[in-house]
Amino acid sequence: MTSNNLERLIKLADEVFAVRNDPEQLNVNSAVIERLMKIHPSSISEYNDGNGPVAWVLLIPTTHDLMQRFLKKELSEKELFDLTPTGIKYDALYLCSALVLEEYRRKGITKQLILTAIENIRKDHHLKSLFVWPFTKEGDLTANAIARLTSLPLYKRLK
Repeated sequence: MTSNNLERLIKLADEVFAVRNDPEQLNVNSAVIERLMKIHPSSISEYNDGNGPVAWVLLIPTTHDLMQRFLKKELSEKELFDLTPTGIKYDALYLCSALVLEEYRRKGITKQLILTAIENIRKDHHLKSLFVWPFTKEGDLTANAIARLTSLPLYKRLK
């Protein structure tokens, strides 16, 4: 069953983000995961129901300057990730992606994963803002809720 949930999350990621057809987006692989963990261990979170992952969240702590360049479309998502230095203090947080299997939606799992990750990141970094590139209505609504709950301003990149 574990691989079934994982396979379903991977399929969902392909359906929602279509990363394989968009070189601008970050294609998550083992090297990306390793670097995200160096940026901050709370960059990646998952919820496992005992039968494998059912929700997955990816956040990228970065700098205000890189955030602004991304929002202005001067940088792709992949470039934002590649240019984010490791080992510095971050002041912006990119709400990169959140995936939840359909039967687990609307239960607050994603929101709790993100809030816990932000709380952990804030222990090490003084975050001043959040930003997002929303792909779905649900993603946009979640980002707005997270901004409200964390009292951080939210900036959006339009498609």
